Amino acid sequence: MAKRKVTLIPGDGVGPSLVDAALQVLDAAGAEIEWDRQEAGADVMDKYGTPLPESVLDNIRENRVAYKGPITTPVGSGFRSVNVALRKKLDLYACVRPAFYIPGVKTPYTDIDLVVVRENMEDLYAGIEHMVTPDVAESIKIITRPGSERIIRYAFEYIRRNNRKKLTIVHKANIMKLTDGLFLDVGREMSKEYPDIEFEERIVDNMCMQLVQKPHLYDVMVMENLYGDILSDLCAGLIGGLGIAPSSNLGDGEMAVFEPAHGSAPKYTGLDKVDPTAQILSGYLMLKHIGQAGAAERVLAGVSKVIGERKVVTYDIGGDAKTSEMAAAIVQAIEAM
Repeated sequence: MAKRKVTLIPGDGVGPSLVDAALQVLDAAGAEIEWDRQEAGADVMDKYGTPLPESVLDNIRENRVAYKGPITTPVGSGFRSVNVALRKKLDLYACVRPAFYIPGVKTPYTDIDLVVVRENMEDLYAGIEHMVTPDVAESIKIITRPGSERIIRYAFEYIRRNNRKKLTIVHKANIMKLTDGLFLDVGREMSKEYPDIEFEERIVDNMCMQLVQKPHLYDVMVMENLYGDILSDLCAGLIGGLGIAPSSNLGDGEMAVFEPAHGSAPKYTGLDKVDPTAQILSGYLMLKHIGQAGAAERVLAGVSKVIGERKVVTYDIGGDAKTSEMAAAIVQAIEAM
């Protein structure tokens, strides 16, 4: 098999160390990838005058697939999120975040298998806001029919491709009758095209309660941008935290960026402490996406074995291993298969 070229963005904070750990695991699993390393994030601001050089975007457009570590997003000031910019520039309209239980992780539930499909381009999260007066800030919520149609269709097609059963559309149309109402109406209409898939509706606040009380009743959920950001973290909490939560951002064709759901944790930079699981499992999702299913399954099996044994795991899973030690244990588990 010819090696597939993939853009590699190590990121900043703990990103580079997590990516290094993950690359060892992907290599051990037999991933046939030629890495095209690029620089982005807070560490390159002085060098390029921007955290996201245009050359990086061009590189991803050429390769169609990117694998990245976390990148710092300042709170309340500084540059806009590189992650958001990547989604907008590359039209990565679908954020797909699976949340599945891995035996060995201490959680209240052992039967979680959820997928959040989040619209990535519109809604309040798009950041269209301004100061009306020095004392009044306004943010604009925009929902369009085309944007709603493509994310909801993506969710239905995802269910078919992955042999799932049910789609839950999450909204607040009881209050935001025009914006969320449009999103919900599109979902209702489109559900008629998929009679083989169970379709149901949940108001977002009730959905939060339902996920805490009885998450096993749900399967794939589709929602607007801001709700998706919040509920995907809630689902990560159900399986043990963001340290084991992978993420993918996808557009039309094969265009995709794979990354862990958590942030760059600058205070842990250089400490070799952070759980590499989310970074590694994002690689698992990437391998499936580019058609290297065998390597993907070996990655998942190695992660599952090490976490299941609970001997060489990081602090968030109840151990005291370093990032590099846990990655080495996963490599050893894969090589022993």
